[in-house]
Amino acid sequence: MIIGAFLSAIVLALVLGSVTTLSAADSESVRPNVLWITSEDNGPHLGCYGDEYADTPHIDKLASRGTIYLNCWSNAPVCAPARTTLITGMYPTCLGAEHMRSMVKLPKQFLMYPQYLRKAGYYCTNNSKEDYNVETEGKIWDESSRKAHWKNRKPGQPFFAVFNHTISHESKIRNRPHTLVHDPAKARVPAYHPDTPEVRHDWAQYYDRITEMDALVGKNLKELAEAGLADDTIIFYYGDHGSGMPRSKRWPYNSGLQVPLVIYIPPKFRSLASSDYRTDGESDRLVSFVDFAPTLLSLAGIEPPEHMQGYAFLGQYQTKPQDYLFGFRGRMDERYDLVRSVRNKRFVYIRNYMPHKEYGQYLNYMFQTPTTQVWKRMYDAGELVPPQTYFWETKPSEELYDLQNDQDEVKNLVDSDEHQEVLNELRKAQHQKLLAIRDLGFMPEAEIHRLADGKAPYLIGHNSELYPLPEVLSMADLASSQKTNAQAELLAGLKDENDVVRYWAAMGFLIRGKQAVQQAAPQLRTALRDSSKSVRCIAAEALGRYGNQQDVNAGVETLISLANQKKDGLYVAMLALNGLDKLGPKKVAAVKDQIAKLPVKNDQVNRRLQSYVGRLVERLQEQQEKNK
Repeated sequence: MIIGAFLSAIVLALVLGSVTTLSAADSESVRPNVLWITSEDNGPHLGCYGDEYADTPHIDKLASRGTIYLNCWSNAPVCAPARTTLITGMYPTCLGAEHMRSMVKLPKQFLMYPQYLRKAGYYCTNNSKEDYNVETEGKIWDESSRKAHWKNRKPGQPFFAVFNHTISHESKIRNRPHTLVHDPAKARVPAYHPDTPEVRHDWAQYYDRITEMDALVGKNLKELAEAGLADDTIIFYYGDHGSGMPRSKRWPYNSGLQVPLVIYIPPKFRSLASSDYRTDGESDRLVSFVDFAPTLLSLAGIEPPEHMQGYAFLGQYQTKPQDYLFGFRGRMDERYDLVRSVRNKRFVYIRNYMPHKEYGQYLNYMFQTPTTQVWKRMYDAGELVPPQTYFWETKPSEELYDLQNDQDEVKNLVDSDEHQEVLNELRKAQHQKLLAIRDLGFMPEAEIHRLADGKAPYLIGHNSELYPLPEVLSMADLASSQKTNAQAELLAGLKDENDVVRYWAAMGFLIRGKQAVQQAAPQLRTALRDSSKSVRCIAAEALGRYGNQQDVNAGVETLISLANQKKDGLYVAMLALNGLDKLGPKKVAAVKDQIAKLPVKNDQVNRRLQSYVGRLVERLQEQQEKNK
């Protein structure tokens, strides 16, 4: 009996071992292939989402076999930060990577999701855009190029493959000539856009590009089916953020963050689905890009690592549905801003931490779109009425929109008595998330890189001495609240030992404008000699915009002295040049010759960022020419 029991134990161990092997990473026969088909710069403007103007038969057919997600956010409303969220499974705001086309290091123990898949035996390909804001270390993909393809794997090897389509990108909705297929007269013009021929043409061309994109998706699906792999492959189709039209892309409204997500799980892997998955179904579950990496690993039978901040919504390690989605906006190309947003299934809350900045700050790239140009011309000519005027004006500190009754997000409910409960709920959720992930976006970009000193900024964000986030956030909240009785607290903040607290205290005076700046002029003059160059930039802009003539001169001198990227670094130079731009051409005229001599190229700067100083200098010079 003992021998029999012993043999039984061995047999049981072998059986359990074989089961473990089958479900573990080195088994290739029972794990699904996963295909991600992505498209650029498009929201859920598809037939399967009920858009009758759209012509998307291939994606619609995929949706009829799978499930569409009605509430999917990209977390960031622009490509590089959004793709950084995807590749890391983390919020770029905690990595120092929220800014458009930045480049930071990850902690060494944090891998990107393809590396976990490859360790588990998957063949991983990316065709072909990367555009991450984090440096890559080691081999990420088996192949990442325009030739990358799942068909190059070993026989029987499971694959994960990405095919990215660029035809719907912002640049493709404004290139001319273009013969329209969609009737511009039938295009829906959102309430924030003026109804002009240019705007209608751009919207119609956008839908034309979506149709072209849909055809490319069809080719991907056909190729998979013809290879006999459709029954073995889980398929995701999604866009990388909202449409490329102005006030969608780059803005963390629902219009900039909501993306289509269609998922098909073949019958043999239906056990990996969640309870809300249905054939030809819809799910109102809240999901976002930060969830994609843990979900992918979960589908492959890999437990998501603890540092990933998203929640798996499919697979072996799926979690319960979440109550909120979170979005963010940092520097967009050459212009600084700081916005955070959160939504539940009905309402979206937006917190503007730099409300003194206009929504539609001048961005060279955005202004190449005809809609942007005509919209701004009409605003300057006084030809618009609210809500079409809002984009060219400064922001309220807070915004709240009812997506059920206001899909264009133009009726701000912050002051509505009946909406105070949901306002407080979302306000609290947003605040808690900032603290939970140690949001690093409240630190000036120059300070992030100075303190990181070539290491991972994430580590700085988790150093409570260097970055006392509760105190920083308290000052940022006060500074951006626009409350008029905050003078004493802001003055105290200017004396704080922490650079970031002082930065936000100076920002608080800049936000409040002339009266506040003049009252605090002595302290702001002292701040022109602050040990932090970022604090100096903000104090100089405040005095330059709202001080007396002596203050204006001192502000201009300080800003131009910090505008040389080879001397003071790229991020300080961008902050200083942005400040000079806000002073206006008359005040800056005295240093126009110095501006012309600024180095606009710096080979020491990552190539992704090399054009930004040049754009700012060019803009300052253009404004000088107009002022002649």
